[in-house]
Amino acid sequence: MIKYKQMVPVQWLCTWVGVSRSSWYYTGSDNKPGRKPSTHTFRADGSLVENREVVKQIRSILSQEFICYGYEKVTWELHDLGFIINKKKVYRLMSEAHLLLTTNRISTYGKRAFVQSRKVDASYPMQHLTMDIKYVYIHGEKRNVYLLTVMDVFTRKVLAHCLKPSIRQYDVVLLLEGIISRYWTKNIVIRNDNGSQFIAHSVRRYLKDRRISQEFTHIATPEENAYIEALHSTLEREVIQRYWFDSFYYAKWKIRDYYRVYNAKRKHRSLNRKTPDQIWNTHKKIMLTSQFLLN
Repeated sequence: MIKYKQMVPVQWLCTWVGVSRSSWYYTGSDNKPGRKPSTHTFRADGSLVENREVVKQIRSILSQEFICYGYEKVTWELHDLGFIINKKKVYRLMSEAHLLLTTNRISTYGKRAFVQSRKVDASYPMQHLTMDIKYVYIHGEKRNVYLLTVMDVFTRKVLAHCLKPSIRQYDVVLLLEGIISRYWTKNIVIRNDNGSQFIAHSVRRYLKDRRISQEFTHIATPEENAYIEALHSTLEREVIQRYWFDSFYYAKWKIRDYYRVYNAKRKHRSLNRKTPDQIWNTHKKIMLTSQFLLN
């Protein structure tokens, strides 16, 4: 059409190609059609806040441990905080801030050392440790709490545990610090999964400073952390499914007592029908002698 523009009227050209004349003069625009998106959001008290304040609240909601909400549940949380906002706008704000569930990922520093073999061959206590987190349901309060357990692979002894409404990075560090302060911790390797608490930079830096090697199981392979998985399975069968926890404190007391019995009285076939404490005490003198010679 451009070739014949100077020869014939524009109306003739449009007739030849079967388009309306107005199409010839149309120029596209980079602006999106319709109303421009709002820049502020109302609150229930009538005040008006900028959208960046809403995004801050969304970040605060998603920063909580184990909170992996999509835009719909985030909308519910914002309603509870007094914001008058619909889920479409929440979706737009989360998309612009890269906070949608498909794009929100835990960022860590450095490469992770993944396990080289599924089976752990420990030759003495405090050579290989394993840790994991398990859900515990509190019936009386209708909520889950979280159990972090650290176990010695060689003796199957539960070295430490904590039961809390949420497990954060510093909880892992504090629990490990308690173990290090009580036991001989030379050349330890500790195995865990890829939970956000374990891959956190603060935890990895703490272990590196203590010269403790940390290895991660591969994604969706609980068999690579079989010892602690077996312990939690036994706990589920012998305690959690048998008791009605009317409060968090009752669950905390009952699990503490069970681990004491587990260490002192529960015999293991893999330990030649001995208890973890029996195996631990058998090697305790060797460990103390070795530590004395090294010092």
